[in-house]
Amino acid sequence: MSGPRARPRPRAHGPAADPDARAEAARVVCQVARRGRSLAAVLPQRLKRVRDPQRRALIQELACGTLRGYPRLEARAARLLERPPRARDADVHALLLVGLYQLAELDLPVHAAVDATVRATRALGKEWASGLVNATLRNWLRTAGAGPEGAKATEEETDAARWAHPAWLLERLRRDWPQDWAAVAAAGNARPPLHLRVNLARRSRGDYLARLEAAGLGARALAHTAAGVVVEPPVPVARLPGFAAGEVSVQDAAAQLAGPLLRLAPGQRVLDACAAPGGKTTHIGELEPRLDALVAVDRDGARLARLRENLARLGVDACVVDADAGSPGRWWDGRPFDRILLDAPCSGTGVVRRHPDIKLLRRPTDIAAFAREQDRLLDALWPLLAPQGMLLYATCSVLAEENERRMEAFLTRHPEARARAIEAPWGRACGIGRQILTGDDGMDGFYYARVERC
Repeated sequence: MSGPRARPRPRAHGPAADPDARAEAARVVCQVARRGRSLAAVLPQRLKRVRDPQRRALIQELACGTLRGYPRLEARAARLLERPPRARDADVHALLLVGLYQLAELDLPVHAAVDATVRATRALGKEWASGLVNATLRNWLRTAGAGPEGAKATEEETDAARWAHPAWLLERLRRDWPQDWAAVAAAGNARPPLHLRVNLARRSRGDYLARLEAAGLGARALAHTAAGVVVEPPVPVARLPGFAAGEVSVQDAAAQLAGPLLRLAPGQRVLDACAAPGGKTTHIGELEPRLDALVAVDRDGARLARLRENLARLGVDACVVDADAGSPGRWWDGRPFDRILLDAPCSGTGVVRRHPDIKLLRRPTDIAAFAREQDRLLDALWPLLAPQGMLLYATCSVLAEENERRMEAFLTRHPEARARAIEAPWGRACGIGRQILTGDDGMDGFYYARVERC
C-alpha cells in the first residue's frame, strides 16, 4: 500500500463526501471479520438497499478493498490505537480500517474522505467515536501519509501485514511454491479482472468484441480460451451488451478451461458434480448441445437457484438435482456417465483476489477437512463413470494437499483408474494434472487433473 495520492480539497461533493457509503462498507466488513459471514452473502444483501450506482460502487470498493488488505490494515490500526475498540464496537473498528484503506489506496480528496469517515460514526449510531476516528486517521496521515517513502518507513514487520495474507497461508504457499509464493500473494492482493465467456452458440468472439467496442468498452481476447474476453476497466454486468439475452457470461479464463478438457461429443451422458452456480454447466451445454444428458448436482439451494437462472438465460438444457453429489444412491438412476466433472469444494486459495473474505474465514485446519471431502466425493462418483469414461477433477485452490496429493491418493486407492495427462500451453505440470497459479496469464488459481476408467 502506498500513501495518499491526492491533496486535500475543500467542499468536495459526491462519493468522496458520502458518510453513508463508509458506514455501509464498515457494516459489511464487520459482518465478515467479526461475525464470520461470507462476503458473497453479506454484500449483495446490503447493496440491495442502495439505489444510487455511484454509492453502490463505492461501498463495494471500500468493503472489498478493506477485506483484501485486512491483515495489513489491522496491524496498522493496532500501531495507531492505544487500545482497540470493545467487542460491542466492532463496527467502529471496521470503520477505522475502511478509513485507512481509502487514505492509502484510493484517489479521493483526503480532507473529504476523512470528514466522511468521521461523519459515518453517526450513521452507525456511534457518534461518540467521531473523535477517535478523526484522530486515528489524521495520525496516520502525519506519520505515514506524506507519500510512498513515508508509507514504506512505517510498514509493519510481520509477514502477515507485509503481504496482507494470514501467516498460516503464507507458510503453505512458501512450502508448496518456494519460487512463486510471493507472486501468488501479490496476485491475491490485486483487484480481479472482468473475464467474460462469449456464448459461441449465439455469436463469435470477434462479433462480441465489436459490440463491446461499439458500446465504448475496452476489451481484448483472452489467451488459452476460444470464447474468453477481458473487459478493461471492469464495468457492472448491466453495462455488458447482450448479457440479459444470454450472449455472454462472467467467468474467469481459468474456469473456462474445464469444458474443453472434457473432450465432449454428441450422445454423451455428462455429470457436473457440485455444479452451482452453473458457470461450467452452462459452458458444457454451449460447447455440445447434442448431449444425451447433462446432469447438474448440488446441495446448496440458494446457489442452485442461480444455476437455474443461468441455464434459462443462456438457453441450456440440463437436469438439475438438489442433492449431495457424494451420496449418489439417493439421486442416481443407475445409468453410467461418459464424462464427470468434479468441481470439488476447496479452500478457494486460488480466487482470493475475487473473494478476499477467504483471508479471514479460512483456518489452517480447514485444508485437511476439504481434503477429506474431496476424497469422499472422488470415491463416491468414480463408480458412476462408464468404462473408458473420463473424470475431470478441478479445484480453485493452489495448495498441493487439495490437488496433486488428492490425485496421487486416488490412484493408489483405485488401480483401475488411469491418469490422462493434460498437455497444454497454460499452467505447469503438477503430478498428473496441471496447476495454474493466481496471476498466471492473468487467470485465477486453478488445478485440473483427468483420469479414465480402464
